[in-house]
Amino acid sequence: MFAGTVAGLRAADTPTGRCLRRAPRVKEAFREPQGWLTVKDADAHNLKNVTASFPLGVLTAVTGVAGSGKSTLVMGEFAAAHEEAVVVDQSAIGASRRSSPATFIGIMDPVRRLFARANGVDMGLFSFNSKGACPACEGNGVIFTDLAFMDPVTTTCEACGGGRYRPEVLAHTLRGRSIVDVLAMTAEEALAFFDGSGERGERTIATRLRALNDVGLTYLGLGRPVSSLSGGERQRLKLANELHRTGRVYVLDEPTTGLHMADVDVLLALLDRLVDAGNSVIVIEHDLDVVRHADWVVDLGPDGGKHGGEIVFTGTPAELLEASGSITGAFLRADDARAAARPAAPAAATNAAG
Repeated sequence: MFAGTVAGLRAADTPTGRCLRRAPRVKEAFREPQGWLTVKDADAHNLKNVTASFPLGVLTAVTGVAGSGKSTLVMGEFAAAHEEAVVVDQSAIGASRRSSPATFIGIMDPVRRLFARANGVDMGLFSFNSKGACPACEGNGVIFTDLAFMDPVTTTCEACGGGRYRPEVLAHTLRGRSIVDVLAMTAEEALAFFDGSGERGERTIATRLRALNDVGLTYLGLGRPVSSLSGGERQRLKLANELHRTGRVYVLDEPTTGLHMADVDVLLALLDRLVDAGNSVIVIEHDLDVVRHADWVVDLGPDGGKHGGEIVFTGTPAELLEASGSITGAFLRADDARAAARPAAPAAATNAAG
């Protein structure tokens, strides 16, 4: 879409260029806390007997340099003290290699039921874990060859072409699509196919697919192995599985990891919807776009390791702009000053290949 200098990219009509031309400032209005959850005398790892209060009903950013104690305070001490919190991290999803986004968000059973009803056959025929499984790969879609002292070799199953099902299963379709076709769809394509206008089962599928799209996973294939997802994708997949709940406290660990600036906008819109629906959201973050968008900031430091483990600031992002002794505050202040001094964005240039 573009190749050239950074200055040229800033003027280019691409998603990256448009984001670089923005000059976001710290917002002026903040949500009011509806209560507080407190952690007292936290001293794990490098925390120095920290007592911290986290507001309810708002978006809170927990900031600080690497090693300042953010994860220890939030993912460790806070989560242990408040077990009702929904912790959504980037750790591996405890599932078998057969697991996929479709199985994780719970739409496979409704999908199989729709196929069985449309074709008048047993629902088990559309399961690659039972009757419908390709006999050559046992429904894995791949063949694993153990090479003793070397890593095993994985090859696509020649019998099913990686589709996981017996050939005869493909003859049974739903509105012209086989079960393999459906699993090959992205979340966005599947939402258009299962638009929720049909029976109850289809409405359930549409609701859960909409959650995948809401967390920015529009491109994710329904049948893709969960083991192949990145940490950020795993985190958003877990979040999609929790979106139907309200009145909860959500804790996210660096949710912007691996996201483009435009994707961060999608994430922030999602977090706003969560809060506006009556939830509380706490995010551990370094991204200044998230910090300036938050309603409350808990900043740890003043540095990392043995020089961290203290709370150096609590308050709104606007108050953080005026705070001294905070590295996060210094960078937020500099960024805000650059945004204030930046001239009006130039008109987008045509693509200039370099």
